[in-house]
Amino acid sequence: MTLIRPARPHELPALVEHPCDAERNAATSAYLLQLFDTRCSRPEWCLVAEDSGGRLVGSVVLWAMPGQDVPDSFVLFEPPADPADAGPALLDAAVAKARALGAEELGHVVDSPAQPPQFQRDPERRSELLRRAGFRVLRDGRRFSLRVPAELPDDDPRLTFRSLADLGPCPFIDLLANLLTRTADARLSADVERYGARGAAEQLFAHMGQFRYDPRWWEIGYAADGSPAVISLPAENPTVPVLGFVGVAPAHRGKGYATSVAVRGTRVLAANGATEIRGDCDAANTAMAKAFVRAGYDNFADRLEFGRSL
Repeated sequence: MTLIRPARPHELPALVEHPCDAERNAATSAYLLQLFDTRCSRPEWCLVAEDSGGRLVGSVVLWAMPGQDVPDSFVLFEPPADPADAGPALLDAAVAKARALGAEELGHVVDSPAQPPQFQRDPERRSELLRRAGFRVLRDGRRFSLRVPAELPDDDPRLTFRSLADLGPCPFIDLLANLLTRTADARLSADVERYGARGAAEQLFAHMGQFRYDPRWWEIGYAADGSPAVISLPAENPTVPVLGFVGVAPAHRGKGYATSVAVRGTRVLAANGATEIRGDCDAANTAMAKAFVRAGYDNFADRLEFGRSL
């Protein structure tokens, strides 16, 4: 019989260790320590599955934005190989813990191919377990990464950029609402259906505000006629600088501005010390995927984003 319980202090940060896989064990332990340091997680948010012999065979860790007291997702999900019902039981325990802490929704991402720090091997099995536990796919995404080169492309001379520090939030929310009326992003489309374009824009702006950023980094790029053409919201998440959101106004699509705004966000982060930058987009947003590549990014992984209402 498999027992699902909170991790004990001496079991942290290692949790489940894989024999003959020192790279994975070291990476996941370091990652969990980082989550504790940034207050993205807490020791009491770590659950483990213990087999009848007292061996740890599974784990799941609740996650929140830095310093938030209510988790909104989970990481380091290690489903036990056997028995078959232990994986769903571990997920049920995570859902119950998150609900008790006040969460109304819970998410998880499955990246492939497997890579540090989570090493999510066998993504098909993981996805099936999530579906059985009531999670559904919110977005089929593509992940991109750039090692910042010594020289970056120049900014698009057709655009004049003004920052959040200069403009204040209203023009940003207005532009986001305009963008979201015609978005290829499944997750954002669902938010528009649920909250309306304005409400979804306000939620997106507030969500991005939970990341670390300088108001001078967030910019709107204006076309020669003075109309807002692009928006760039670069930021730093707890592990790496990111192009948190980049977008092109519907009236200005098809002009090559998607690459321009990706380059602009990259230049801003690089000027503030970034050596690696990441970004992502929906698989259906082929224009943005091409823009990342044209801006020098590599598509290093695919990402399924799952979510469940609690």
